[in-house]
Amino acid sequence: MNIDKIRNFCIIAHIDHGKSTLADRMLELTGTVEKREMKSQLLDSMELEREKGITIKLTPAHMHWKDHILNLIDTPGHVDFSYEVSRSLQAVEGAILVVDATQGIQAQTLANVYLALEQDLKIIPVINKIDLPASDVPRVSAEIINLLGCDESEIIKVSAKTGENVDQVLDAIIERVPAPKQSESNELKALIFDSYFDDYRGVVLYVRIFEGSLPKNANIRMMATGSNDIALEVGVLNPKMSPRTELLTGEIGYIVTNLKATREAKVGDTVTLAKAPAKEALPGYKNVRPFVYAGFFPVSNDQYKDLKEALEKLALSDSALQFEPENSPVLGFGLRIGFLGLLHMDIIRERLEREFKLDLIVTNPSTDYHVSLTDGEELDIRSASDLPDVSRVAEIREPWAKGEIITPKEYIGSILELIVGKRGIQKNISYIDTRALIDFEAPMANLLTDFYDQLKSATSGYASFNYELGGYKAEDLVRIDFLVAGERIDALSVMAHRSEADGIGRTVTKKLKEVIPRQNFEVALQAAIGARIIARETLGAYRKDVTVKIHTGDRDRKAKLMEKQKRGKARMKRFGKVDIPSDAFTVMLKRDN
Repeated sequence: MNIDKIRNFCIIAHIDHGKSTLADRMLELTGTVEKREMKSQLLDSMELEREKGITIKLTPAHMHWKDHILNLIDTPGHVDFSYEVSRSLQAVEGAILVVDATQGIQAQTLANVYLALEQDLKIIPVINKIDLPASDVPRVSAEIINLLGCDESEIIKVSAKTGENVDQVLDAIIERVPAPKQSESNELKALIFDSYFDDYRGVVLYVRIFEGSLPKNANIRMMATGSNDIALEVGVLNPKMSPRTELLTGEIGYIVTNLKATREAKVGDTVTLAKAPAKEALPGYKNVRPFVYAGFFPVSNDQYKDLKEALEKLALSDSALQFEPENSPVLGFGLRIGFLGLLHMDIIRERLEREFKLDLIVTNPSTDYHVSLTDGEELDIRSASDLPDVSRVAEIREPWAKGEIITPKEYIGSILELIVGKRGIQKNISYIDTRALIDFEAPMANLLTDFYDQLKSATSGYASFNYELGGYKAEDLVRIDFLVAGERIDALSVMAHRSEADGIGRTVTKKLKEVIPRQNFEVALQAAIGARIIARETLGAYRKDVTVKIHTGDRDRKAKLMEKQKRGKARMKRFGKVDIPSDAFTVMLKRDN
């Protein structure tokens, strides 16, 4: 195939702006998928993707249109998967920017545009959902022109649902997107932009060939991880696997390997031939590190082995997923799992509950902290309960996030108030037509719990939010412990800034009072920093009427029975155990409600 006839492109958009539907229409128009095999959101293979209306795993597709080969990559839209999106953008020469005609430019739209501009891609602006009564094409066109500096004639107005003008998008790809560059050397350089684990075939890599060619059964090497393997099968995706004898420069396809886990061939790595390796890897590879951590405990300890096996299976396909055993005196055995963000955590939790039928208790998510000790040792702690004795700690650094919020102008005041309330710093405000773009920085821990819910409440659902990890800053941080009947519950401990500690202590003890059932004895619920108690709530005891059997009005006898009950309650208070329900471990997820 002539390399000049190849066009590699991807679709980028905010969540729910219709990129998967647009991909469906393209597959239909080009005859890649027959009508009888067609279903809505064809490239979203997971049940969870269809239900939530989001793309979680990116998918490539090989199409033919007017004597040209079009290679499409349907990318995820959520911030948690921005590294995968950046690798997909590196694998192509053009990007279709899809913007919803009813909502306009959103925060994730901007983030993806910046990623596309970094890779110097040709951007084709497309306004989708023009068939809806609420669509405002002139306003959204003005926003796109303001953002990209393009002509209005370059913007294609489509309805992916009805298929209106989708053929114009395919024609624009051929006309505007440049063909791949011819290889200057014969050394194989192929970029891995995604990978997954197949139960029957091993790890399957999705690759773009930048230089050289990859024949079937060649010995290959991953340059970053150093893994060696064999390309058992190579081919293109239609979107089903279609085997070939080799993949050539400029093509996008797949490699079936013998590898047993995706961590041996990570996204962004360069594939080369083991016998004649390339001198330099392709740029941009980085080891993706999770920065959100949560404890996952089975409701019944009998399920611990099932939970571990289920996570090991998911980790085969998800190289970003990291976990280690955790033991809690209250919750028993569980696992502390690292995630790329809150959506990633939500997806893993739902998959564990649905696909593996597990009942789980999830502790409130936290982030990691860098701790410098007085003896010069450096620690990376992922849970507040891991913090060493305060006398040994010289400095604690917490991660800060750089955030962007796009909102209608009338909500600027309430958003700035919310940012300040989260210890954030507003950096800049700029305007896109009738809406404002607010840049800010804030501690990651304060954005993890309920920031997104509060933002939606403050703006009646009109604002959109995007963030990325900024860096680590030294702050005056303390560990807040929560005591139930004098016993410290490690799973409830949190890290917080000293200025916020009292408020968090009071809020959480009040919440615990609501969720922990009353006992036959009085229970003290306390929040403490070290030995200092900063908040307390008292859970009143049940009072049993011990005088009910007395028929006479003998005051002494009544007093004697009441005194005996009092002594019994005092003894219970010393030796009694409080049964803590699973709800208590999620009180901090919604502590402001």
